Amino acid sequence: MYEYTLLQQVTPDDERTINSFIDANPGFHFFQSPVFYKLSLTSKKLRPFFIIAKQEGSIVGVLLVCQQVQINLPFMRFLTSRNLIIGGPLVRNQDEPILNGLLATYRIKSPQSLYTQMRNIRDTTASRAVFLANGFGYEDHLNILVDLTQTEEELWKDMHSKRRNEIRRAEKEGCRVEMVATLETLTHCYDILTEVYHRAKLPLPDFGHFKVMLQHSTEKIGLRIFTAVWENRIIGCMLCIAWGDTLYDYYAGAYSRYYNKYPNDLLPWAVFNWAKMNGFSHFDFGGAGKPNVPYGVRDYKKKFGGTLVSFGRYECVHFPILFRLMTQLFKWWQCAKR
Repeated sequence: MYEYTLLQQVTPDDERTINSFIDANPGFHFFQSPVFYKLSLTSKKLRPFFIIAKQEGSIVGVLLVCQQVQINLPFMRFLTSRNLIIGGPLVRNQDEPILNGLLATYRIKSPQSLYTQMRNIRDTTASRAVFLANGFGYEDHLNILVDLTQTEEELWKDMHSKRRNEIRRAEKEGCRVEMVATLETLTHCYDILTEVYHRAKLPLPDFGHFKVMLQHSTEKIGLRIFTAVWENRIIGCMLCIAWGDTLYDYYAGAYSRYYNKYPNDLLPWAVFNWAKMNGFSHFDFGGAGKPNVPYGVRDYKKKFGGTLVSFGRYECVHFPILFRLMTQLFKWWQCAKR
């Protein structure tokens, strides 16, 4: 018999038991952890909550959800809301009855939003029927994984020749990569990301999100800050998350006026080598768009090698008419900003 509970406030005891359960399950679970819950609490746009499954008092399943709101005004709050789940749920032995109970409880008890998006970072094919039965539709979505157990020579050879040439050019221009975990460095990186995401017309978490992530980082887990430096100026950055044997690409970008120094080419290569030397087995390059749909980010990432996988996404639209309306308004807004 399983018991399911919605936790909007997590006590120290809750945190310890959730961490113990997560530690007993190998894999990259940062986005389902109490650490990410705490980070989300600091954001004005996020409202995190857990759904916990227990059997005889012991945790057997965890689902961390973040309700995300883009415009925090009375009526617009709901219209610009979604529930975001990354890398979850996490279930003991992939037990389908537990997974079914977590999803069913989520559908009943979760705070309302326009839709729910679940971003997978592992293969869920074996349990896909359970998601579908609970009202979640599936669509393919690509990701790129880099095997860091290869030798440096193999990693270099796996890259596209043009990418190798641009790395050489970056080095010839005097561009170098540094790793400095300070608040000042993070501030410079956030300025870069603000320009990049404004240019792309995409939302970016507020600075406090990254600041708290840095504050909660340890030698084993958390934020790793890599910067591309040219003539003592930070011109590009790559913010990664360390967890277990995986280094995860979180946010990255460079000032457009310094593209001719090739910071976006040098950074991943330097990060691969750092991760390899520091005991990581995998580099998760993050999202690569939908199959058969042109996507410049995928083209850029794929030239660094790695394996293209499709872990996909699940989505459940709770208010279809409003969802279609807001989707169309967002497209119009993006066009108007160009």
